[in-house]
Amino acid sequence: MRAWLEKVGGMFETAFIEGDRWKLYINGLGVTLKIALFAAILGLLIGTVLALMKLSTKRNGKKTIWARIANAYIDIIRGTPSVLQLLIMWFIIMANCKNGMLVAILSFGINSGAYVAEIVRAGIMAVDKGQTEAGRSLGLSKAQTMIYIVIPQAVKNVLPPIGNEFIVLLKETAIVGYVSLTDLTRVANQISSRTYEAFMPLIGAAVIYFVIIKILTILLDRLERRLRKSDNR
Repeated sequence: MRAWLEKVGGMFETAFIEGDRWKLYINGLGVTLKIALFAAILGLLIGTVLALMKLSTKRNGKKTIWARIANAYIDIIRGTPSVLQLLIMWFIIMANCKNGMLVAILSFGINSGAYVAEIVRAGIMAVDKGQTEAGRSLGLSKAQTMIYIVIPQAVKNVLPPIGNEFIVLLKETAIVGYVSLTDLTRVANQISSRTYEAFMPLIGAAVIYFVIIKILTILLDRLERRLRKSDNR
């Protein structure tokens, strides 16, 4: 047992302590969080617009051209792997741009927007139709009713799943090494190559991911409990 502990301690020192390699993990984590945060903001903006587009209808109840465009966008993005979308953005759409961070944020933001759109749409549809009818009876237009009455109530419905989408997005950023970004996963691979030891660098990165996601999960659980309490008042 003692020998095993000494071996593990030696691997830990090699992977994290020697050459201040722990700083590389910190920098890689910073890249991961930065991409996830800005992509989540972009995805929320895109998703909200797409949800409103998808819900738009003509007076006869048929879908508008905007709804069809939103449907096509969501189908295409959700039907293709995120890694392929990242590569298409890097090698084709933004081939002349060498800013990997910008490419990654745009790619993941566009990808997340398709999933957020469905979350927001479901949240809006969960609001009682009587709220819309009440707004229209007060003389508000359809757009005003949506902005001032429906969307504020839908926020409670969409916050928890939006948080879960951010967690998924955070894990998906592990593929940004394809566009020459040194995120947490790539740092672990690089250190593994330098030390010829895969166990500790990869396990260390996995533990860091787990801790960050666990913290986010706890915060989301607290948010959900507060939202449930406010609903019961």
